Amino acid sequence: MPKKIRGNADGPGGRNESYNVRGRGDVSRSKLVKEVDQGKHQGYHTIEVKGRKYVRDNPDSSTKDNVDD
Repeated sequence: MPKKIRGNADGPGGRNESYNVRGRGDVSRSKLVKEVDQGKHQGYHTIEVKGRKYVRDNPDSSTKDNVDD
């Protein structure tokens, strides 16, 4: 199955400032973080790095569904 959410690596140093959400197109990092924190995207969670939240795929044994792969 294709990834539902994919990072765009469009920020400084390749950070994700937006994500491509299947069926919706590009969504800003802040909007998607809010949606994930509200439980609107099963299989994803947020992490905080240096005071900024990012979306990540929940851990499993597969790399083909990771946000940044």
